[in-house]
Amino acid sequence: MRGAAFYAMTWIWLASAGAPVRAAAVPLEVYGRLPSLEDVALSPDGSRIAFVRTTQDTRLIAVLSLVDNKVLGALRIGEQKLRQVAWADNTHLMIVTSATTLPWGLMGQDSEWQLLQLYDVISHKSVGVPDMHALSEVRMMNVVTGRTMVRHIGGHTVLYVTGLCVDRQLLLALFSFDIDTGIEKLVGKGSSATQGWLVDSGGEVIAEQDYDQRSQEWKLKIHRDGRWQEGISGHDPIDTPRILGFGPTEDTLLMQAVEREDPVWRLLSLKDGTLGAPMAERRQLSIPIEDLSTRLIGGVRIEDDAHYVFFEPAIQARWDAVIRAFAGERVGLVSVANSFSRFVVRVDGPKDGYVYELVDLDTHAAISLGDVYNGAGTPLEVRRITYAASDGLQIPAYLTLPRARAARNLPLIVLAHGGPAVRATADFNWWAQALADQNYAVLEPNYRGSDLDRRFLAAGFGEWGRKMQTDLSDGVRYLVNDGIVDPARVCIVGASYGGYAALAGVTLDPGVYRCAIAVAGISDLKRWLEWVNARHSHSQNVSQRYWDRFIGVSGPSDPILDTISPIKHLAGVNVPVLLIHGRDDTVVPFEQSKVMFDALRHEKKDVEFVTLQHEDHWLSRSETRLQMLQASVAFLRAHNSPD
Repeated sequence: MRGAAFYAMTWIWLASAGAPVRAAAVPLEVYGRLPSLEDVALSPDGSRIAFVRTTQDTRLIAVLSLVDNKVLGALRIGEQKLRQVAWADNTHLMIVTSATTLPWGLMGQDSEWQLLQLYDVISHKSVGVPDMHALSEVRMMNVVTGRTMVRHIGGHTVLYVTGLCVDRQLLLALFSFDIDTGIEKLVGKGSSATQGWLVDSGGEVIAEQDYDQRSQEWKLKIHRDGRWQEGISGHDPIDTPRILGFGPTEDTLLMQAVEREDPVWRLLSLKDGTLGAPMAERRQLSIPIEDLSTRLIGGVRIEDDAHYVFFEPAIQARWDAVIRAFAGERVGLVSVANSFSRFVVRVDGPKDGYVYELVDLDTHAAISLGDVYNGAGTPLEVRRITYAASDGLQIPAYLTLPRARAARNLPLIVLAHGGPAVRATADFNWWAQALADQNYAVLEPNYRGSDLDRRFLAAGFGEWGRKMQTDLSDGVRYLVNDGIVDPARVCIVGASYGGYAALAGVTLDPGVYRCAIAVAGISDLKRWLEWVNARHSHSQNVSQRYWDRFIGVSGPSDPILDTISPIKHLAGVNVPVLLIHGRDDTVVPFEQSKVMFDALRHEKKDVEFVTLQHEDHWLSRSETRLQMLQASVAFLRAHNSPD
């Protein structure tokens, strides 16, 4: 029984039988492969469910009827990089994939481009959206950007999609696609300042957001009384407001802005252009929850431990019943039907393992859909801890502990998250779980600069290689003083910014770690900022200003960069270093690891370099993700044995 109101059912087609078991170490192949089950989505009416099953790198999207458990359709994605599966209506799936390439006719460097296809679960046919040849009035690329807006107009399902057109430069363009007729229309073409649009339930464009990269002026235009009017406007080099969607009613827009160093959500009235009071004070509102039947906001996720708040008391009561059904476990909302009577949730805990569950509040049934990772069993214990940095700042962190070992005198891996403006949570982390299952304790600190709240994030501005770095080693000292960790057996591992932190750990903060693994890490900040600016043709851009503020410099020529670039401090490296990088990385270029490898080897340091062929920044392929894990574990066992 799951609480008083629930009973469990077994869904043979999807679920694995039996309770989660973890009697022995899980093979690296389990963690290294892409999730076995993912992108689970309920149709708007709750009668069908779509999901993705993955074997190796081959993904199969399947659709199942919840009425009679029959398979309605399946689409083999193959080795395409799948990014999202969502319902447009009860018979059509929107499938977003991506590719790393430089489209024919464009100049510059490879980028990650998103493509949208629409799959009809009845006819089993799929079509790419947009059709470049259907929109004759503009030269469209077959790519999409941003969120697709689904509207139901005159009995038809119409997609409003933001794409890119070519008009001496790449510009945003909004077009519509009628699913029932197949007709595509150009709705509007933006300028170089256009960031996006919002379309109402009748198909009218009612808001446009603009930002001029050079002047740093932003404005939100709203369409009322038959004409475009300026709603709100201002000046900001980085933190411009953005539209999250409609509010609880269609005459309001939900806006997010940074005000006095706090992120604030407000409702903008479409009637008179006025802004309402902040929706919540000092709470880290994260994701609006959209009601699929109205496309209005029905609730929000609050980042403190994945807490969900719904505006309608009846819906909140339903969600609270779901939480009670999985008491003692972490529950994340994945998908919900129109009526909020059926939820798909992802559950992480000692009773159920790491699984998807379908909760039906009308029938009071909780149906197990299957493990996210087949063979992983019950997740290893994750403890939330808090320790003081050297200047007294409280650092929240998560400690994953190895199985069947006392938490005393353990070897430690400091796993620094990327971003850096993201956050570590207690949610299942395949990388941390894989390392802990090799008998290491794994520490994931939320160093300053992590996105816990605006003030904590801003505390990291100008602290790359400085306090952001010592926040990590302060965590090591805390665990050592507590007797949990052996100070002689500590290594640092990370990807992206975390890769920079791993390299900085053995160059700028030596003496703490006995080895380091940097995956897609930044080694030469000057070279990297020059690369960032080159992608924007060296013109004024928000990316440059964002990184300058975070790193604490005034551009690629700032001499401060040499003081915090690992490649400039090779003399301090007296421990083994492993560099791992994907060839197709469009966020941190492959050369960042190549130049570091060459420099370390020239200085006769102990360094290894693993190249991930055809891999991007996000470890999107099973083969190379597993290659990363296997190389990392072999390196750790050689230089920081857990035995």
